[in-house]
Amino acid sequence: MRNTLVDPYEDIPRDVVVTACDYPAGLTFPVHAHRRGQFAFAARGAISVATPHGRWLVPPQRACWVPAGITHEMTMGGPVTMLNTFLADPAAQALGLPAHCCVLGVSPLLRQLLDAAIDLPALYDLDGRAGKLMALLAEEIAAMAPLPLSAPLPADPRLARACRQLFAAPTISASLDAVADQAGMSRRAFTRLFRAQTGASFAAWRQQACLLAAIERLTQGQPVTRIALDLGYASPSAFTSAFRRVLGQPPGAYLWPKKKGARRHPESTLQQHYNCNCKLDPVRLRRPSAPCRGRTGLLRSNRSARWSTTGRLRSSA
Repeated sequence: MRNTLVDPYEDIPRDVVVTACDYPAGLTFPVHAHRRGQFAFAARGAISVATPHGRWLVPPQRACWVPAGITHEMTMGGPVTMLNTFLADPAAQALGLPAHCCVLGVSPLLRQLLDAAIDLPALYDLDGRAGKLMALLAEEIAAMAPLPLSAPLPADPRLARACRQLFAAPTISASLDAVADQAGMSRRAFTRLFRAQTGASFAAWRQQACLLAAIERLTQGQPVTRIALDLGYASPSAFTSAFRRVLGQPPGAYLWPKKKGARRHPESTLQQHYNCNCKLDPVRLRRPSAPCRGRTGLLRSNRSARWSTTGRLRSSA
């Protein structure tokens, strides 16, 4: 279901409901909760999710899981196309989905399933192909691995206040002594309580908060050098090293992955197929001989296109 509100479908007699909506940059959904668990896939753009327990940043082509009943706020970091899968709470529990918020990876198979699910009617046939597709989609969501893209908030109000100040103005140069002093605590007491309530040292948490801010700005097209210096890193290379150390890849490779061995194609070629709804030979994976017309309603991410080992474009639909 495209560009629709979830509210009319909260009580629909289906365990799995998928919607797709386009949102403008900067749009914020104030604090709210759903009676279903929400798997929010950022097909385009980045999404920031905040709860009383912390903050999560969802880069393009990743997703956030928000369990049923969890109050949260969502903000769009740039224009966003969001594919939401709403799971009835008993179904989510049966699948073993987490009882807490987390950012999850999204496999190529799951992207394909989401693309197919958004075109299904609200009351799809449970015993037919649509029902099997939705069941597989739910199983694939449960199989996704969590990603280290969160910064938890401590329960102590003094520590939480200090963390929120860093969220508002993240900098890697924030001094432990200065932050402890602002909280009205000794360095030792602050360090001990902070680790006990967040599971991380202040230095590790501070770096995580900076990386979340950096990812949000990177997805908006801001240059690495500017971001690195704004966040207090000594140089762009120091920032890149910290990014790689935490997330395993440099910023460009992490946010805009390219298949190994694939040729680099000009942006205009990708744009021609951005909203492609073409049908391909499932065996030979050939590009259609004639250009295909775009789909209306939903913008697709450039990274939703797939490249075969020969470098030819094939649709993700």
